[in-house]
Amino acid sequence: MTKFFTYILFSAKHNKHYFGHTSNLQKRISDHNSGLSTFTKKYLPWELIYFEEFDSRAEAMKREKFFKSYLGYKWLKQNKII
Repeated sequence: MTKFFTYILFSAKHNKHYFGHTSNLQKRISDHNSGLSTFTKKYLPWELIYFEEFDSRAEAMKREKFFKSYLGYKWLKQNKII
């Protein structure tokens, strides 16, 4: 059974966060740090600071959307993730 991940990357050099989801976390981080992603290539290097695992892509996408919301931002701050 394929697992899916919601993840948060941080670029300390540019003080930027990036939220995403994937089924292959290691490859996706490598893609970001290799400049293969249009948005993230401008803010290299990236560090994985948080991830969660899910049984479905829909769940991972829902969590990513939550993190991008005001309530998600507050949750991330309260839990000292960002």
